[in-house]
Amino acid sequence: MASSKGGVATSTAAAARASDMEKMSVEQLKGIKEQTDLEVNLLQDSLNNIKTATGRLEVAATSLKDLSLRPQGKKMLVPLTASLYVPGTLDDADRVLVDIGTGYFVEVSWYKFDGFFEFHLVD
Repeated sequence: MASSKGGVATSTAAAARASDMEKMSVEQLKGIKEQTDLEVNLLQDSLNNIKTATGRLEVAATSLKDLSLRPQGKKMLVPLTASLYVPGTLDDADRVLVDIGTGYFVEVSWYKFDGFFEFHLVD
C-alpha cells in the first residue's frame, strides 16, 4: 500500500517539474541540460573508477592465492613499482605485507585477507 502512495507522489512531483520546465526559457533549459550532462559524466567516471578498482582487487586476490600455493624458499621477482622488480625469496607464504595506501603497509595472514577479498567482491 505504501508503495502505491509513493508512486503517486513521484508521478505528481514529475508532473510539477514538467509544468515548471514548460515555463522556463530556452537559456534556462540549456543550463539544466548542461548541468545534467555534467552530472551524468561524473557518475560515468565514478562507475569506471569502481570497475577499475574491482578489477585490481580481483587481480590482487588471484595473485595472493597463487602466492600461497608456492613452496617456501621459492625464488621470485618482487615488484617495487609497476616497472621495477627485484629478486627475492619466499620466506613465509602464510603472511603477506599489504599496501594500505600513502606508504603504509600491514602484515596480515593471507587467510584473513582472503576473507576481505571475498567480502568486497560479492556481486
